Amino acid sequence: MIKTPKLLATSSAMALAGLLAANSAAAAELGDVKDPIKLAVLEWTGAQVSTQLAGMILEKAGYAVEYVPAGSFPQYSGLSDGTLSATVEIWSNNVGDIYPRALAAGDIENIGSLGLETREGWAYPRFMEEVCPGLPDWTALKEPACAAALATTDTLPNGRLLDYPADWGSRSAEIIADNDLPLTAIPAGSEGAMIAELRAAQATHSPLLLMFWGPHHVLAEIDLGWVEMPPCASDDPDKCVKLPEVEKVVWSGFADKWPAGYEILKSFQVTSSDQEKLMAAILEEGQPLEEVAAGWIDSHQDVWQPWVDAAVD
Repeated sequence: MIKTPKLLATSSAMALAGLLAANSAAAAELGDVKDPIKLAVLEWTGAQVSTQLAGMILEKAGYAVEYVPAGSFPQYSGLSDGTLSATVEIWSNNVGDIYPRALAAGDIENIGSLGLETREGWAYPRFMEEVCPGLPDWTALKEPACAAALATTDTLPNGRLLDYPADWGSRSAEIIADNDLPLTAIPAGSEGAMIAELRAAQATHSPLLLMFWGPHHVLAEIDLGWVEMPPCASDDPDKCVKLPEVEKVVWSGFADKWPAGYEILKSFQVTSSDQEKLMAAILEEGQPLEEVAAGWIDSHQDVWQPWVDAAVD
């Protein structure tokens, strides 16, 4: 049947009404798109990468986003009163006592893991498995030949473990003593000094054992092995080396104000490999954070688009 102008007008009006209704439903699911979601920007590059990615994805969904510099501990006050909306990279070994209190009070909500595969412990360049046969088993470090290969004039007859800088604190010396290992922990002068020595050891095949962690940008460059850590004899878990969780936290009113954004952040994940590559581009190549993050967004639409679609459909 051929439609008359009147029927066409009616049909068009109905289509327009349906479109407006659909847009209204989507807006209701998005929540407040005018008031920006304020993401905490923490001190370290990895967290800044994660936060920038999360913000760009929220913007793709239609939200306004602000990036607010925040300290690791002060951020919890802002999250509790809503002056900060969310933080996407909280390491469980660096939360103090404010975080658990705010969580217990219901002022903030933990919305799950960021997805990073964290590492911490004694690490070594892969060639060390030839120098100390038996690695990554920690008992390989007991062998006299292994200790001799790692020894320096400062540690003879023990082998040297390059430890965290002194002002970071460390658990290595106590673990060495508890397990009667022929090692001496020597603090590094700085993170930069640790990285420089690691690169030199890799280039010259000089024996090296060091306390380290991941994700770290140098791991995009050097493949490290990780010692299966010896037992920790202490009753204090803070004196033991354990893998931290990395989690996402939002203000308690986030889900009501930005429902779809809440679902997007719950789904949001970053792999350690991706974060390390992005950090390396920023720290080693001098590329701007925003450009590096935008490149990931452009090349990983198949990763993040389903999070957005599931949240706003």
